[in-house]
Amino acid sequence: MSLISIEEVSVRYGDAQALDRVSLAVEEGEIAALIGANGAGKTSLIRAVSGIVPLAGGRVVFRGQDITGWPSHRIADLGIGQVAEGRQVFPTLTVEENLRMGAFLPRARAKLAPTLERIYGLFPRLAERRRQTAGTLSGGEQQMLAIGRCLMGQPDLIMFDEPSLGLAPTVVQEVFRTIRRLNEDGMTILLVEQNVAQSLRLAGHAAVLEQGRVTLTGTGAGLLADDRVRQAYLGL
Repeated sequence: MSLISIEEVSVRYGDAQALDRVSLAVEEGEIAALIGANGAGKTSLIRAVSGIVPLAGGRVVFRGQDITGWPSHRIADLGIGQVAEGRQVFPTLTVEENLRMGAFLPRARAKLAPTLERIYGLFPRLAERRRQTAGTLSGGEQQMLAIGRCLMGQPDLIMFDEPSLGLAPTVVQEVFRTIRRLNEDGMTILLVEQNVAQSLRLAGHAAVLEQGRVTLTGTGAGLLADDRVRQAYLGL
């Protein structure tokens, strides 16, 4: 059984169709990538799974339970975490205050202290800057903080929305190494990215989203070698 199954999901914003009967399954312990151009509907899919936008059709099933229509806080407490596009840290709070904000969920409160130390072990720079306000961090450090804050919620699945956006190439490599390490530690990941080559190299399973519809699915390696993907997204 898949950890999460997105079944025939549609999302509309007024008269605009953002997603049209999209289906995607993510197996426990894998990295699944969703690739596509700007405006393809990738962020809408993450928001639909998170309960931030309502579904116009279809359903979302997590660990065999239909969570369609659940409020976002209940979905998060079930074990679905999100690292949002643009990082969205609290700029006037310190690094540690940002991290503690991630542990507000009932499932996470009792484990706050050990989880905090685990995150400082994963991101030593955050430990060095724990008293520094988040708004003064570099873009890469803010991305690490956003990932750490998500981990504070004890998720079973993390959905990454454009984690490399706006970052320097060396920092992008660090972010992808972190994603790989989290997966090696047992985290299930849905990776939504415009960095197609990097995403497909990481992913066991992948799908291409175009104009709100899934147009191709396969293994990450298979899609990386597919001429349609290479021409449309890699300029080859």
